[in-house]
Amino acid sequence: MEPVRTCVGCRQRADKSSLMRVIARDSKLDIDRSALAGGRGAWVHPSPECVSLAITRKAFGRALKTSVTNTEVLDELLATN
Repeated sequence: MEPVRTCVGCRQRADKSSLMRVIARDSKLDIDRSALAGGRGAWVHPSPECVSLAITRKAFGRALKTSVTNTEVLDELLATN
């Protein structure tokens, strides 16, 4: 059985493999493609709707327990989809 995580955007539970892990490094969000980086991570569906909802709700800052000032990496993801 695969681990289940909750999307910080839509708040729905999903298999870990269908979500992407986001971490914070120096108040800058970064995508943890391997999902193996140490520390706290937030999980979100890789869809523009969930990512923008999480940014609007400031869910990444709460989930990562840090202030997030730079969402540039995720903004690029939104622009490409």
